[in-house]
Amino acid sequence: MNIIKTIIISAGIVCGMSLVSCDLTTESQSTFDETQVFSDPTLTEYQLFSIYEVFGHTNAHRARYLPWYGYNTDIEWYVSNTRDEKSQIAQYAITVNNSQLNLADGPYNELFAGVERANLAIDGIRKYGDPANRPEMAALLGEALTMRAVLYTELLKAFGEVPARFSPVTPETIYLNKSDRDVIYKQLLADLEESFDYMAWPGQSASTMTVDRASLALAKGLYARLALMASGWSLRPDEGQVGTGNTGSIRKTSDPELSQEVLYPKALAALKDVIANAGLELMDYEELWRDVNNMDLTAGNEIIWVIPFSNTRGRWNYTFAVRNNGRTQYSPTDSNRGGQAGPVPTLYWKYDENDVRRDISCVNFVWEDPDGDGTAEPYPAGITNWYFGKYRFEWMETYPYSGGNDDGVKPVWMRYSDILLMAAEIANALNDSESSYGKDYLMQVRKRAFKGHESQAEDYVNGLAQGDEFFNAIVDERALEFVGEFLRKGDLIRWNLLDSKLQAAEAELTAFAADNNYLGRYLWYRYGTDSHGVTTIEMYGLGRDESDALSSETPPPGSGWMVHTNSEGEPTQYFPGDGSMLDDKKGILLYVHDNVRDGHVCQWWPIFETTITSSQNTLKNDYGF
Repeated sequence: MNIIKTIIISAGIVCGMSLVSCDLTTESQSTFDETQVFSDPTLTEYQLFSIYEVFGHTNAHRARYLPWYGYNTDIEWYVSNTRDEKSQIAQYAITVNNSQLNLADGPYNELFAGVERANLAIDGIRKYGDPANRPEMAALLGEALTMRAVLYTELLKAFGEVPARFSPVTPETIYLNKSDRDVIYKQLLADLEESFDYMAWPGQSASTMTVDRASLALAKGLYARLALMASGWSLRPDEGQVGTGNTGSIRKTSDPELSQEVLYPKALAALKDVIANAGLELMDYEELWRDVNNMDLTAGNEIIWVIPFSNTRGRWNYTFAVRNNGRTQYSPTDSNRGGQAGPVPTLYWKYDENDVRRDISCVNFVWEDPDGDGTAEPYPAGITNWYFGKYRFEWMETYPYSGGNDDGVKPVWMRYSDILLMAAEIANALNDSESSYGKDYLMQVRKRAFKGHESQAEDYVNGLAQGDEFFNAIVDERALEFVGEFLRKGDLIRWNLLDSKLQAAEAELTAFAADNNYLGRYLWYRYGTDSHGVTTIEMYGLGRDESDALSSETPPPGSGWMVHTNSEGEPTQYFPGDGSMLDDKKGILLYVHDNVRDGHVCQWWPIFETTITSSQNTLKNDYGF
């Protein structure tokens, strides 16, 4: 959102959820009172903008939540070799006083500031907006309910249990301990069901023309996402022990209202409605990510909702783009940019060679300008240094990166392929014959991925047996489709696969590093130019069928090939195959011995020390924190 108009109607909005320094009896400084604001659709919309504005706060999603939530998983890892407070976050060894997140304006407090703004809007519209008789006010109510659900989803993903705050803060409710998350799930699901009656599909109203505003597709997709979370596995305190210091165990809810038998049919109905009526479609995979880097917010394509940074806010490519080492024509700063995380190296070979997602998602080069002439070229990054090719400074054409701390790229929070794959997973579980037990939905995603080889996708999907085999295919497909979008951690938690997949990934990395027969020892590369005039790099030696012809003397067929060399200009083994490639990466994926508690990693962040203290110690952590 390029212009954020915030109307402060209560001291509670300013205070967010720290609240300890706030006098809730202070008179509002606004020139409008609640009656005026929430009876006027324009002023109410401005109040809703204040909810979105929270995402851009310095230590909210901009620079703390998004850079640190979501990895490490079996497909994504933090690239740094240094064991410090940053790596502790990624590697499930976080503490309550971690300096990166133990902040008064950290993600927990900022998200609850957004919840409070949403609560004020929801309460005000219900009291003064007459949504039962004014469709324009009902639409704003639906948007506020949906955005509150988004904020709470982020809280639940990171912290497991948090206080249930569904009304504006009063002096009596300033200090609350955590609530059983089932209470929150049920409220959010009910809110979203209510919002279905109020909201418009993408592109069907003035507020849904762009994907930085909530739409009916987001509300219905989020309903399904929450249904999968609520009914799935996760680390939970024992019954009735939330906020007591309980260590908990990995289990499903015991609340029958949140069982898969109850929620799955409702979730599938919501997803089918999106598929049939939202007017969304899968895009060409490269075009999709070029549009993301160019900040195209047009609704009605594949993207459903993005984190609504302004064009000069947010550190997404700054953190996750293909690495630019020093000053390049795409990153005009002497500081290195991008590449703080990337795909686990073994992921590249889990893609079929005909899968167009592989070379877009997994990139093994960096941009460097060794001559200092202002013109950088892509250069092989080393076999352990893989980057998310979905995010590239060289693809930022409409709004080129300026080199500062913010780049403006709006992270994708939900897109249509997620709708299809959630529908496929649930349809398989429900034996839904109408969708060929989920195959119709998986087929769409798979055929897009195998553009030009669609029959290969058809053979694969049609050959899957319903039940466990199909479920395992969904587990794999979501890895290939969403790497670098940080959905994986939540998926693995709800499937109860986080620990086993982390352990398997480490074992795969160790075996991969020691396999001197898997790849050729040397790497050849040559340059080209894409249709946008950007230099490209082609590598020979990474493919499964390219290992037998490689040497440092004989190039592959064709012209322009160069062999990868060391700093002295001598040909060097790109893949030594003796285990040494992981010498400086030991324990980088997971602190296997340091952070396993009762046989599992801790899935959540703690509520941090600063917030605990500010709560007058009303808040209490569980899980051994």
